[in-house]
Amino acid sequence: MPAKNRFAEMLPEIAAWRQDIHAHPEILFETHRTAALVAEKLREFGCDEVVTGIGRTGVVGVIRGRSTTSGRVIGLRADMDALPITEATGLPYASTVPGAMHACGHDGHTAMLLGAAKYLAEQRAFDGTVVVIFQPAEEGGGGGREMCADGLMERFGVDEVYGMHNWPGLPLGRFAIRPGPFFAGTDQFEITVTGKGGHAAKPHDAVDSTLVGAQIVVALQSIVSRNADPVEQVVVSVTSFQTSSTAFNVLPARVTLRGTIRTLDPAMRKMAEERLIALATGTAGAFGAQAEVKMLHGYPPMVNHATQTDFAAEVARDISGACDDAPLVMGGEDFAYMLEERPGAYILVGNGDSAQIHHPEYNFNDEVIPAGCSWFAGIVEARLPPG
Repeated sequence: MPAKNRFAEMLPEIAAWRQDIHAHPEILFETHRTAALVAEKLREFGCDEVVTGIGRTGVVGVIRGRSTTSGRVIGLRADMDALPITEATGLPYASTVPGAMHACGHDGHTAMLLGAAKYLAEQRAFDGTVVVIFQPAEEGGGGGREMCADGLMERFGVDEVYGMHNWPGLPLGRFAIRPGPFFAGTDQFEITVTGKGGHAAKPHDAVDSTLVGAQIVVALQSIVSRNADPVEQVVVSVTSFQTSSTAFNVLPARVTLRGTIRTLDPAMRKMAEERLIALATGTAGAFGAQAEVKMLHGYPPMVNHATQTDFAAEVARDISGACDDAPLVMGGEDFAYMLEERPGAYILVGNGDSAQIHHPEYNFNDEVIPAGCSWFAGIVEARLPPG
């Protein structure tokens, strides 16, 4: 039976797993219930090895083919964690955890990889080994980095690694991908401006940190407009402006600015950080104030490898008949760490006409499950053909 037909048969079962995970969301590395469910299912499926606790709460399953003469190992990754968002879908399986929600579809990613694992363990129609990787803390915790730091790739001998994300607005079950830089590197900054507080009626006796902070906000826009090559991608956003006083008649002594820098190129990332520090400290100094800049380096740019991207697109076309050219995405994705360790590719699969990810009304569309499972399984069966 073709894989897609088998997954169509399995759809009610896989959707039930997904909806159970959706009802019990867990944030960052606290994916204890989800990890236990995943490990239990992998053991039920007859995986040759199931290992927990990789990257704190990550789970890995090993499935060997009917033969392993190729000696090759393919990794397939799904993320398990939810977001600190209050759900507003009204679904019968809506979140039962206050302030937590699967608003990015990681419940669907986990369920689809579980479905693929069940199929692959049943059929074993490949020559080599597949490693199914269930990762915690994609949403800001760097779970991919932690799993790699725990020796994921070396311990299981992974040669190539593949991942997937659902994408609202892309037709249901249709795929999109691009080679090279795909998702942006994401860094955060905090700028503390210290002036001299005073009475609002006597600004000449103070150093107005509010005015200095406002000038810094404006100055930072020049990074994109005057320092970056216009054909490169960089976004600098100040997202928070907090003063040390909220009184009407007080000039505050301190202002704190927070925001993000998003880039797709290491050189651009370095330039943006250097210019941000220079502009913040220089502007503050020109007004007689001081600025302290703290950088919090986040995920690196996620870069698809060319050969594996071509292959992933070919598998997608076999499933849906087409594979679109994906746009550049200025959001971050910590699958980047795995692609720094091993060649591989990351693909988008259409979630149809739904609310956008990270929205309280978002919901993963279960009808995409057969296509997603088929792609995971197809990667293995096509990349590790039977001898």
